[in-house]
Amino acid sequence: MDAQLRIILIIIVSVSIFGLLLFVFVRNYIKNKIDYLVKIEKNKKLK
Repeated sequence: MDAQLRIILIIIVSVSIFGLLLFVFVRNYIKNKIDYLVKIEKNKKLK
């Protein structure tokens, strides 16, 4: 039972770390994309 519990905990921790990394990368990508689009819109309004 101890080995099964350890395997389950390793899987949970691994999935959590992967999910956190994926969340950070996606959040930064979307933030950069929104900033870029806002910059384009501001330039259009100035012209």
